[in-house]
Amino acid sequence: MYRFALRMVGGDRTDAGEVVQEAFISAWKNITTFEARSTLRTWLFSLVSRRAADLQRKRRPTPVSDDLLTVIAPAARHDPLQEVMDKELVAALQAALAELPHQQRAVWLLREVEQMSYDDIATTLVMTPDSVRGQLHRGRKNLAERMAQWR
Repeated sequence: MYRFALRMVGGDRTDAGEVVQEAFISAWKNITTFEARSTLRTWLFSLVSRRAADLQRKRRPTPVSDDLLTVIAPAARHDPLQEVMDKELVAALQAALAELPHQQRAVWLLREVEQMSYDDIATTLVMTPDSVRGQLHRGRKNLAERMAQWR
């Protein structure tokens, strides 16, 4: 949940910690309302998603930290040119993710990074699986357009 929060708030560790902490406080206060229609994991992720959205509404969008995306494009160890290219790719992906609307970014991160199923994402973000598919399709399309020069 912290990893998801970190990406949703643009890589700020303090904000991510605050989002997760607020989600756990909310979970603690509202545990009696948990009806087990979904897994505890998806319920907690939905709380994190809502807290991250609340925080982002209060603040201007910030780009995702390069450190978070190194898993997607690990830096080359011996080729300086490849290392520079990887850093530029990560920066481009960071910028492209930051430009995505909140829902598309959340769906993309939950599917591609957290490996959640469409049903779990739908439950987490309080939408239908068809909406998840649509948001993911639009998010992928937007990312592909923004990342076209890297193909």
